Amino acid sequence: MKNLALFLVLLFTAGCTSTKRPAAVEASSRSEAELPVVEVARADVRRVDRTILVTGSLHPDETVTVSSEVPGRVVSVRADFGQLVRKGDVLVELDRTELQIALDRTRAALAQALARLGLDPSQADQAPTSTPAMRQALAQLEDIRFKYENAKKLVSSGDISQDRFNELEKAYRAREAAVEAARDEMRTLWANVEAIRAEVRLAEKRLRDATIRSPLDGSISERKVAPGQFIKDNTPLFTLVKTHPMRLRLEVPESAAAAVKVGTRLEFTTDAVKDAVFSAIVTELNPSLNEQSRMLLAEARLANTDARLRPGMFVQVRLILERDAQVVVVPRSAVYTVAGLTKVFLVREGKLVERQVPPGMVLQDWVEVPADRVRPGETVVVGNLAPLVDGQAVRMKG
Repeated sequence: MKNLALFLVLLFTAGCTSTKRPAAVEASSRSEAELPVVEVARADVRRVDRTILVTGSLHPDETVTVSSEVPGRVVSVRADFGQLVRKGDVLVELDRTELQIALDRTRAALAQALARLGLDPSQADQAPTSTPAMRQALAQLEDIRFKYENAKKLVSSGDISQDRFNELEKAYRAREAAVEAARDEMRTLWANVEAIRAEVRLAEKRLRDATIRSPLDGSISERKVAPGQFIKDNTPLFTLVKTHPMRLRLEVPESAAAAVKVGTRLEFTTDAVKDAVFSAIVTELNPSLNEQSRMLLAEARLANTDARLRPGMFVQVRLILERDAQVVVVPRSAVYTVAGLTKVFLVREGKLVERQVPPGMVLQDWVEVPADRVRPGETVVVGNLAPLVDGQAVRMKG
């Protein structure tokens, strides 16, 4: 009887043990099944050209304000807004009447000054060697010299008195002075001729300036004059721009200033021309950075002419900082941005590890991340990142 009771107790204990162990295993399995499932991928390595985007703007090669150098009334206007003009094309004609009269007056004054020298207008560029007054003074000098030389011989022999010889000597010296005076007057008259000739050239230039011509090949961007209008000298008439070759000006951050040199080739895009990439060559660099913005001003010339590009356009320039650089990348779906923060989630030992990363370079479906935050080959979560939190246990898929 006692043995039977002991057997029943052992049988009951064994039965209880056998029912409890499957229940614990089942609870553990149920707990793992309730963990959220995340899709994962591996961080990879790429070799790329490290670049930054800087902004710039397009400028014309030259901008010129065409003005009038002489006053006058506008007779005709030969160009208008938007028109292409060539160097030397007539833009404006002014009334030439008063300018022609001024030129005729100075030419008459020149002829009068030449006449005093015994020259005609065809000899205006030939310096005279004598004048009528000078030739007369020379003839009188020769006459008195002959008498003076004879008197010098006669006074020594006693044929004429000393007083008579002294009179002839004084007359001779006076004629010499008269010749020098005539020569000085000739120089003065010729200097006056030179001054009037300069006035003639100035009057001729002012007459030519009544016809205002284009100083270069370009386009009219602004017209400020109309026929019948009276204008003063230095009055702006047109704004003329030369668009080829066009200039690209950009400001480079201090951190990237070393990447820009004279001769560097730049690539840029603009929203005004979709799906097009243009190029330019750096030709000038500011020797110093701007003290306020710490930016380096650079200027480049466009390599090719493209009619789709116009001065004033805003452009984005792709500036290469380092070629063939090794970077760590993760899928774009592994990057989550919220409240100004960008982060990725790693999976380590079945738990999530949050890593904040700065926005990096986008390479099609991949995004650059710092190598000190995410190592190559590490597991990152992709997709549906909003409900995830740091330290959360998860199951991986993929």
